Amino acid sequence: MQRILIIAPNWIGDAVMSQPLLAQLKISYPNSQIDVLASPWVAPIYRACTEVHQVIEAKLEHKKLQWGLRKQLAKHLQAIQYHLCFVLPNSFKSALIPWFANIPLRVGYRGELRLGLINVSLKNPSKQNRPPMVEHYLALGTALIRKDHVASKSLIIPKLNVSASALQSVETKLSKADIDQNAIYVFCPGAEYGPTKRWPSEYFAKLAQSLVADNQDAQIILLGSKSDRVLAENIQVRAHNPAHIHNWCGDTSLDEAIALIGLSKAMVSNDSGLMHVGAALKTPQVAIFGSSDPKHTPPLSDKAKIIWLNMSCSPCHKRECPLGHMKCLKDISPEQVFQSIKSLDS
Repeated sequence: MQRILIIAPNWIGDAVMSQPLLAQLKISYPNSQIDVLASPWVAPIYRACTEVHQVIEAKLEHKKLQWGLRKQLAKHLQAIQYHLCFVLPNSFKSALIPWFANIPLRVGYRGELRLGLINVSLKNPSKQNRPPMVEHYLALGTALIRKDHVASKSLIIPKLNVSASALQSVETKLSKADIDQNAIYVFCPGAEYGPTKRWPSEYFAKLAQSLVADNQDAQIILLGSKSDRVLAENIQVRAHNPAHIHNWCGDTSLDEAIALIGLSKAMVSNDSGLMHVGAALKTPQVAIFGSSDPKHTPPLSDKAKIIWLNMSCSPCHKRECPLGHMKCLKDISPEQVFQSIKSLDS
């Protein structure tokens, strides 16, 4: 049996985009056991992947070397005797653990000072030439496999599964809140990257009003992290309809958020990690893009509608609008998004 370790990326969307690599590895190594080393932030994504045998959670923090913790983890991993490791992040520190653990084959892209730490390396494409993230990760899998094992087009679509325990948990929460689980719409108003990825909160509020006016049974759940809670409160206040709009930002685990998105009739989100979760669950969705490029990080689902104005100044990939007008988002009207939601049912 081949024991394979994946060093997970640190962003939810990137973690979702790596699932096709896991599926590819299962084809190439059918008797393999795939484990994933991940931060608690992205670990639920890998618990939703059927290909994963074990998720090893580690509190590895951003911009911290944590030398002692990495050596401790490496000692644990060395005892498991992995044959092969795929290092998905590009950082120096992400390559340290498999090197300390003496894993024979360590596959990854060339990155900051990783010569020797990665011994099966691929050239990292420039930002201008980088393919969609799914293909970026899949290319790592092709470094060691036969050509007849390369992924088919059907395999490059990420797929997640809702766990039974997470589903039971959210069904209990919905029951306590007296929310009909057959009438849920999910809004994800946040985006960790910055304001240029966030559709205005007043627009989300107007969209909520339109949905409730169109369907009096509609229940809108606002999902996101604790940092999105104030943003969601603003949407609640502006919508003037507290009985139909529920702020659950920071009140659900990612496992529960995955289950809620899986239950929802439709979701509306910015270009964020939860957008990719919705696509991987085949939930009907409207994805709103501003400063980022949907060609690089699209929601990979035939049930997704992308709204992107493709203005002359976008994609700028800036956290703050360099021109100060945010027209790439402000010119997307609530009515346009509402009509897109309506068209999801047609």
